[in-house]
Parts: sequence; C-alpha cells; structure tokens
Amino acid sequence: MSLAHDERLALVVTMSEFGPDAPTLCGEWTVRDLAAHLVLRERRPDASAGIMISALSWYTERVQASIARGSFEGMLEQIRTGPPRWSPMRPFDEQLNLAEMFVHHEDVRRGGPEWEPRTLDLAWQGPLWALARRMGGRAYRKAPCTVVLERPDGKRATVRTAGDETVVLVGDPAELALHAFGRDAVRLEAQGPDQAVTSVMSLDRGI
Repeated sequence: MSLAHDERLALVVTMSEFGPDAPTLCGEWTVRDLAAHLVLRERRPDASAGIMISALSWYTERVQASIARGSFEGMLEQIRTGPPRWSPMRPFDEQLNLAEMFVHHEDVRRGGPEWEPRTLDLAWQGPLWALARRMGGRAYRKAPCTVVLERPDGKRATVRTAGDETVVLVGDPAELALHAFGRDAVRLEAQGPDQAVTSVMSLDRGI
C-alpha cells in the first residue's frame, strides 16, 4: 500500500483514540470538525471549492457543520475508505492526500500540550523533504531575508532568497514540512541574526 493509504488508516486510529472533542492545531476545530472537513473534501465536490475560494466559504462551512452533526464513527469510516469510486480523486490518492493525511494526523497528535514527534519509517524522509521544499517556497515568500531548510544530515535547500541576511531552519523533514504548512507545534532550530529569525518565525505561513 502507499504511504498516503497507511497514513489515512493511522489518522483514523488516532482520531478514534483522542475522541471527537479533543483539540487540534486547526484553530478552534475539534477532532470532530477536522473529520467533517476531510469527509467534505473527498465526498462533497459541490462544497469543497470553498476550502480555497473565500467567496464560497459560507457554503463550505454550512455543509461541513451539517456533516459534523452526524455520527463520529460514520465519519471515521468514510475517511478510512477514502474517496468514493466515482471521485476523480481516487486514482490520485498518493499525490493528493499524502500531505493532507500527514499534516492533519499531526494536527490531532499535537493538538494538546503534551506531544512527541513520531519515529517515522525511512520511506517518509524523501517525500517529506520534497514537501518541505515545495511548501517552503510559499510559506516564506514574504520573508525579508533568505530562508534555508536544513536536514540533520546537512542537506540544504534554499526556499527564499531576499535581503542580506539568512535564516537556516534545521530539523527533520517532518518538522520542516509541518512548519511550512503553518504549524508552530514543531521541533526545529532557527539559526541566524535575531531580528531575521524573529521575522521568519512570526510570518503568516498560511496558504
């Protein structure tokens, strides 16, 4: 099976263990709200456009709230089984859902005050490093300085070039990817001039 599929199953197990009312890293969303978001994204194409298009968000929010009022166990089963057979997303699960499942799994795991990074299989390192580099170009696009990502093995990638100063974010690919997706509950080290580091770490990294 693919990493996306395995992560989907692991996410469902974690959501079940934490319960529907547990907090997440997605603002005020609980695990129930996050589950409803995932169901909507894969099963309600009429409403999913509002996830990215603000003018349509009112309809997305209304449909998501309706889904969230349903059975929590039912939502988890829909997430577990993935996009329905008629969905154009189904053949592209790895491409479309690897990041979605990984990031939201960590949104659940790290939603409370006590969490530890997972020890991930080596198969994750390449995809997560690619994800960190790809998303880093968007996340740090407004940084007033150059931003470099660095793995523990010393491999680097420059994701933003600007100004005369450089900030290096050092961490495992998983932590770098999560930070690029706007999450602050991460374990990484920011190296560089204090003011430049502050500017990078305080950026609005939302997509």
